[in-house]
Amino acid sequence: MAGRLESCSSDPSSVSYLTQREAAEIDEELMGPLGFSVDQLMELAGLSVATSIAEVYKASEYKRVLAICGPGNNGGDGLVAARHLFHFGYKPYICYPKRTPKPLYTGLVTQLESLRVPFLSVEDLPPDLSTEYDILLDAVFGFSFHGAARPPFDDILRRLIGMRKSDQTNKKSPVIVSIDIPSGWHVEEGDISGEGIKPDMLVSLTAPKLCAKQFHGPHHFLGGRFVPPPIAEKYNLRLPPYPGASMCVHIGKAPQVDISAMRENYISPEFHEEEVDADPIKQFCKWFEEAVAAGLREANAMALSTAGKDGKPSSRMVLLKGVDEDGFVWYTNYESQKGCQLSENPWASLLFYWESLNRQVRVEGSVEKVSNEESEKYFHSRPHGSQIGAIVSKQSSIVPGRQVLHQQYRELEEKFSNVNLIPKPEHWGGYRLKPELIEFWQGQQSRLHDRLQYRPQEIDGRQVWKIVRLAP
Repeated sequence: MAGRLESCSSDPSSVSYLTQREAAEIDEELMGPLGFSVDQLMELAGLSVATSIAEVYKASEYKRVLAICGPGNNGGDGLVAARHLFHFGYKPYICYPKRTPKPLYTGLVTQLESLRVPFLSVEDLPPDLSTEYDILLDAVFGFSFHGAARPPFDDILRRLIGMRKSDQTNKKSPVIVSIDIPSGWHVEEGDISGEGIKPDMLVSLTAPKLCAKQFHGPHHFLGGRFVPPPIAEKYNLRLPPYPGASMCVHIGKAPQVDISAMRENYISPEFHEEEVDADPIKQFCKWFEEAVAAGLREANAMALSTAGKDGKPSSRMVLLKGVDEDGFVWYTNYESQKGCQLSENPWASLLFYWESLNRQVRVEGSVEKVSNEESEKYFHSRPHGSQIGAIVSKQSSIVPGRQVLHQQYRELEEKFSNVNLIPKPEHWGGYRLKPELIEFWQGQQSRLHDRLQYRPQEIDGRQVWKIVRLAP
């Protein structure tokens, strides 16, 4: 369908599902011979829930979270998740009507109270939950619950179920996120009556329970990244790999995405002309240092766009390796596509995008090769393997298969095993873009972005940079 995109996630049929008995046994083993404590597992579970929510429901649009917590471990997971959500920029509220007097739980309450997170009684809740909250976190009952819900949770569950009925009247409704088991569902048979909670997100912990096969909401996450190999082997668990350092992973079929509806309402400090440096290189270095300080991965990554004599543009990501008053430097293979295009048309543009800071920097200018001495110095500063890789790769040319590259790499690795200085290939070196335009972009609300552009102009025989503001 035009304008729609279907994402790929782990196939739910390839993931293990636990019975109630297996789930209980795994918890006992984790907190027995494997040395975990209940507070460790609760902390990891709550963090997994909070990160799953943050993956989908951004705080800028789903800020108000009501965590409805039961008296058991599921309620504890909800309290921990609420604490993390507070630190993620959300505004949590807690409804915890049956408080557990154990030190672990009273400690969690104290932690939330120290953050001034409001605790609400059932009587304090508004009649219509959709008017006050953006996310309802269902942390009432876990996999050990069975039977009918008793007061006050029976009324709370009826109100959560009523959320979906209000959906059918086109009334705005908060999203429901259930922890491990949608409260009121049978841990193995699911929503037996068909009249239970219909959450928008389910965050399974350790491994999905059998009832999760009946979950048909748009977002099913697995959290609780603490399953050791002895447990996985004993119970023959098939679990998807977690990406990077994430505490959660999306499983099941991802929802279709309406590309035309994807947007962010940026919230940033305003960017004023009187605040910027008169020298765009100094202003760039200031923003670059802030991107590095913010912990952005590869803050020096930039999109390089070139075009040959045919005028057809092409872009690719490269890494900035130097910047000073003379321009922006990167290194590559001179015989690559970009190298060939630059030999025909020595003009290019660069684009830096620092997503978490809502910033872009666009640079345009002429390009020339750096000196051979400069290229030599940088080449020999690279790791040994990267130097060999630069020799092996005839960049942009067709290769029969990856095994050819590996074979050539092994041959050169052996050839240079006792060589202190690997010779730099003649076809490899640096380029420098001398800027003739630099634009700084800061995302703002309602698309009223800041765009400050620097262009050189001559005044009294000397070149200075003129700063102008562009319409967003």
